[in-house]
Amino acid sequence: AAIGVVVIAAALLGWGHFEAMRLPRTREVEVRMPRLGRGLDGLRIAMITDTHYGPIDRARWSQKVVDRINELDTDIVCHVGDIADGTVEMRREQAAPLAAITAATRAYVTGNHEYFSEAQEWLDHLDSIGWNSLHNRHVTVERGGDRLIVAGIDDATAAGSGVSGHGQDLAAALAGADAGAPILLLAHQPKQIRHAVAAGVDLQISGHTHGGQIWPFNFLVRLEQPVVQGLSSHGERTQLYTSRGTGYWGPPFRIFAPSEITLLTLSTA
Repeated sequence: AAIGVVVIAAALLGWGHFEAMRLPRTREVEVRMPRLGRGLDGLRIAMITDTHYGPIDRARWSQKVVDRINELDTDIVCHVGDIADGTVEMRREQAAPLAAITAATRAYVTGNHEYFSEAQEWLDHLDSIGWNSLHNRHVTVERGGDRLIVAGIDDATAAGSGVSGHGQDLAAALAGADAGAPILLLAHQPKQIRHAVAAGVDLQISGHTHGGQIWPFNFLVRLEQPVVQGLSSHGERTQLYTSRGTGYWGPPFRIFAPSEITLLTLSTA
């Protein structure tokens, strides 16, 4: 029995490490959005989150992720926070491939880990390599005469971080937006959904949970967050997609919670 336990534990550790370090699988999800204009029917969004560039150099892994995203040929690419553990200077090389994303619209918001070191510097850095850093603001995507509002808010921890001028503010993010256009909201934590529901957001995309990363931590995550992973409905209009994350945090293991690059396809009802 003891030998069996050791063998099973070793197999799980080996498999879990492989799952953490591999190129994430592409997870395809269709999202029906009733307010979406026909000109935007079929709009494709690639979503990554929780890359957590850190002490283990994953510059080559990062390049493979970017290559895969570019192969998907999407209209929008979103990074929904926790880009790195460390400063821009420390993780610049690992983040560098993000500059090669070819999608016309690239959007980024902060996660909670940015508020451990240089949140504003990461926002500025992503702007400098051609991304739209959505620090409580929005951009408008137009196709076929129809519009989609792509808005982003700071992480839920931003206000208490001590970083001046930071804190989730959805009203500011939507200020001046076309009131009749559907809204895609980038918000790092699923629990920020209550603000999205109150504002009539059509789709919020989030990360943060890692899908639990290592079973059975998914049950603990559920105590803090309304959703651990996948597509869910909230209120009369709002949907939430929660990614299991693209990288990992802490020990390089993923057990029963595989990483993902998410391909969201929006469709009219």
